[in-house]
Amino acid sequence: MTEFEDLLEFVERETTFATSYYDDAYLDRRVSARMRRRDADTYAEYLDVLREDPDERAELLDTLSVNVTQFFRDNKVWAALEDILVETAEQQSSVSVWSAACADGREPYSIAMLALDAGLSPRNIDILATDIDEDALDRARQGFYQSTRTADIREQLGFLDDPMAYVEERGDDGFVVADHVKELVTFERHDLITDDPKSGFDLVCCRNVCIYIDKQYKRPILDTVSASLRPGGHLVLGQTETLPSGVKERFEAVDPRIRIYRRLPEDDSAEE
Repeated sequence: MTEFEDLLEFVERETTFATSYYDDAYLDRRVSARMRRRDADTYAEYLDVLREDPDERAELLDTLSVNVTQFFRDNKVWAALEDILVETAEQQSSVSVWSAACADGREPYSIAMLALDAGLSPRNIDILATDIDEDALDRARQGFYQSTRTADIREQLGFLDDPMAYVEERGDDGFVVADHVKELVTFERHDLITDDPKSGFDLVCCRNVCIYIDKQYKRPILDTVSASLRPGGHLVLGQTETLPSGVKERFEAVDPRIRIYRRLPEDDSAEE
């Protein structure tokens, strides 16, 4: 067993993070970033740090679990999602949404803000946000976000007509999501690979998840999210993600350029 494999085995054994699900290149990038912070030259040296320092184990888990996210990432996608939310609400009054692998909560809060900004009644929008990382979920529930040199929250919220209606300023460049937005989102832990599918959603956002996952686990994830959609419901993936054979037959492309698909009725889909 290599030093890197020893390290991953320790992480999987001592934390809640299933390293075996993830692509080795992704794991190596994240581990190497922490190694540089701790001046560890080899995987073996860094493993010694992890064994001796519970705080570093927590820092690594955070680094591995939380992917880059922001409010309203990619305006083209969000413009299309606004149309989907409005059309769905017009057809059936209420809209149920699942934000899968929600990280620190910016995606589900973006969906909630978008729905309110588009004029949907808060009584008619219900958003479930899930992640595998309990620490990320705790941060998401708090809904506090800080602008930095590389992430300007005010600029990210500029997609909305009235962005300051949905957040409250806290200190210098700090913003907390307003309570009337938080009330639309329920957070819970869910493992996309091992836990059961949900059911009956009108929209599932599973963006930029599969690009980090080992190839053998991508199909189970997409099986889970597709089974969670009602016929006619929409699935949104990340810009570089595609539906594999055996899953894509369940969908028709609404806008393949931005990876939006509509779930076909069971009779019209070709299951393996």
